[in-house]
Amino acid sequence: MMFKKTYLSFLFILSVLSSFGQIEDPSEKVSWEISYEQVNCEVTLIAKVTMAEHWHISASNLPLDCFSIPTSITISDHSDYDVQDSTYEPKPIHLYDSLIDEHLYWHSGTIEIRKKIILKNKDDITIKGYYSFQTCDDTHCLPPYDEDFEISVKGCSSEESGSSLNTTTNEGEESSNKSLLVIFFLSFISGFAALLTPCVFPMIPMTVSFFTKQSKNKSTGIRNAIFYGISIILIYVVLGTLVTAIFGSDALNALSTNVWFNVLFFILLVVFAISFMGAFEITLPNSWINKADSASDKGGLIGIFFMAFTLALVSFSCTGPIVGTLLVEAATIGGIGPFVGMFGFSLALALPFGLFAAFPGWLNSLPKSGGWLNTVKVFLGFLELALAFKFLSNADLVVQGHYLERELFLAIWIGVFTVLALYLFGFISLPHDSPIERLSVGRTILGITTVIFVIYLIPGLWGAPLKLISGFPPPMAYSESPFGVGSSKGGNMAHNSDHHSSETHIGPQGLPVFHDLEEGLAFAKENNKPAFLDFTGHACVNCRKMEENVWGEQGVIEILTNDVVVISLYVDDKRELPEDQQIEVEIYEGKMKKLKTIGNKWSHYQATNYKANTQPYYRMLGPNGEDLNNGSADYEHHGNAEDFSSWLSKGLELYEKHSK
Repeated sequence: MMFKKTYLSFLFILSVLSSFGQIEDPSEKVSWEISYEQVNCEVTLIAKVTMAEHWHISASNLPLDCFSIPTSITISDHSDYDVQDSTYEPKPIHLYDSLIDEHLYWHSGTIEIRKKIILKNKDDITIKGYYSFQTCDDTHCLPPYDEDFEISVKGCSSEESGSSLNTTTNEGEESSNKSLLVIFFLSFISGFAALLTPCVFPMIPMTVSFFTKQSKNKSTGIRNAIFYGISIILIYVVLGTLVTAIFGSDALNALSTNVWFNVLFFILLVVFAISFMGAFEITLPNSWINKADSASDKGGLIGIFFMAFTLALVSFSCTGPIVGTLLVEAATIGGIGPFVGMFGFSLALALPFGLFAAFPGWLNSLPKSGGWLNTVKVFLGFLELALAFKFLSNADLVVQGHYLERELFLAIWIGVFTVLALYLFGFISLPHDSPIERLSVGRTILGITTVIFVIYLIPGLWGAPLKLISGFPPPMAYSESPFGVGSSKGGNMAHNSDHHSSETHIGPQGLPVFHDLEEGLAFAKENNKPAFLDFTGHACVNCRKMEENVWGEQGVIEILTNDVVVISLYVDDKRELPEDQQIEVEIYEGKMKKLKTIGNKWSHYQATNYKANTQPYYRMLGPNGEDLNNGSADYEHHGNAEDFSSWLSKGLELYEKHSK
C-alpha cells in the first residue's frame, strides 16, 4: 500500500514537471458543455464531455480503495434545492495495472454525465457549481483541473424549461404545487378508499362487536363513536409524525411488513372469528370492569382508544400511496403539508368508523328480534376467518417461505366460503343460533351470492387470474404452477435468449425480472433496451393489483415482454445485506440509520433518489442509467392499461432520443 501511494505521488510529480515544460492546458484536451433538462421541480444537469484522441478521464463512481482522482460535478449548497448524491455516467473502461496493483476506470471519446437536483422554491434560481477532472494519455497525466459554471432555472411551480422534451411528471413534486386544500381533498378521498382494502375491512366487524358490548343505549353509543373517531385522527397524525421523525420515512412500512406483526394479527383475527361463531365470549377481566364502574367509564374510554390504535397500526399495511408520500414529505421537507394530508386521510377514515361504532348503540336500543343478530355476527366471523389468512400470507411472502402459496390460499378460501354457504342455507348451525323455520329473502340472496363466489374461485386453482380479488391471494408467480396447470410458457421463456439471463427470476405475468439493480442495468445496456424500474413489496396489495389487472393487458404486456428490461426491487426483502454493504446513511438532517437488509437498501434508494416511499412506484431509465423524463408511474395515477401503456410508450420514445 505504501509503495502504491509513493509510486502514484511520483507519477503525479513527473506529470506536473512535464506540464511545465510542455505548457499543456487540460481544458484543451477535454472540453465540457453544461446544459440541463427540467421537468417541473426536477432538474437534470447534463455535462457533455469530449476528450481529445488518446486522452481519457477517470470515472466518477470509483471504488473506495481506488487512488485515481475521480471526475466530479459539485453543486453549491443552497436552501432552495436538494442535490442527489448519485452521479450517472456510462459504464467506464476497466483495466488492471499490475505494476501498481491498481484497478483503473476511465472514459474516452464523448460521454454524458448527469446529476439530479430537486427544487424546493417557486422562484427562479441560479444554480452554481464546478466540475473537476484529471486527464491522462498513455505517457503522462496533466494536473487536476476544475472550472466554475452556473445555470439559471425556473421555479418548480413554473412551466417546464431547459428541455426540448415536452413531458410531465406525476411524482411527489407535482403534489408540492397543489394547494393545501387540494392535498386535503385528495387525502380525504384516499381515506374513504382505504376502507375497501383487506387490511382495514377486517376491522369493521371487530369494531361492531366491541361497541355492541360497550354501548348500552343510543347516547352512550354516539359518545363512544365521537371519542373513537377523534382517537383515530389523533393517533394517525401523532403516530405518523413521531415515527417519521424518530425512525425515518420507511419505518411504518417496515412494521406493516414485519413477519411477527402479521402472524400476531393473524392469530388475533382467528380468535375474534372463533368468538363471533359462538365458541366463547371475549370479555374484559372483572377487575377491569370494577375499575371502569368506579372511575365513571374511564376504562371504557381506554378500551375505545386501544381499538383506534389497533386500526391505525393495521391500516398502514394497505393504505399505500397518500400515506407513504406524506411520510416521506414530512421526513425530507417538513412544513404543514404532511399534517394537512394526514389529517384529511384520518378524518375520512374516522367518519365511517365513527358511524360503525355508533351503530351498536342504536342497535342495542331496539327491541330484540330473534336470532337474526347472531346470524350477522356469525357471518362476520366467517369473513374474519377468511381475511385473517391475508395477514398470514403477508408473513409468508415477506420471508419467501412458500408455505402458503396461491393454490393453498385459494383452497382455504373455497373451504371457508363453502361452509358459510351451507350455514346460510341452514344445513349446519352453530351455538346460539335460533331454529330456522324458513329462509328469509335476504339470507337466500346472500347464500346464492356466496355460492357464486365459490364457483368463481375454483378456476383460480388452475391458473385463472381472479381479477375481482386481486391483491388478496398471493401473486401468480408465488404458486406451485406460476404459469397455470399444463402451461408451456415457462419453457418458452427460458429459451428467449434476447430477454433472459441466468440472473432473472419469474415475475408477474411470467415475465423475466431482475432483482438486482446493477445486474439489470448492465443487461439493459447490453441489449439496448430501457430499464423498467419497479419498486414493489412482497406484502404490497396495490402492487399485486397493478401486476394482475394492468401488466397483462393488451398494449402493456407486449412492451414489458419485448421492449424493456424489468427490474423489481422489493423494499420489504428481509434478507440481510453482506456486512460490507451494511452502511450508515442519513435519512434526514442529524438522523442516521444502518441499512441491514436488502429491503432497507432499496427503500432508502427510492426515498433518496425520488423523494417517494410508496409502492408500486415505476421509473424508466436510459442507456446510462439516467432517469427518462416521462416522470414516474404509480397505482393512483396509472391504475389502468391505457394510462400505463401511454406512459411506457413515452418512455420508449425518450429512450430512442437518448440513444442517438
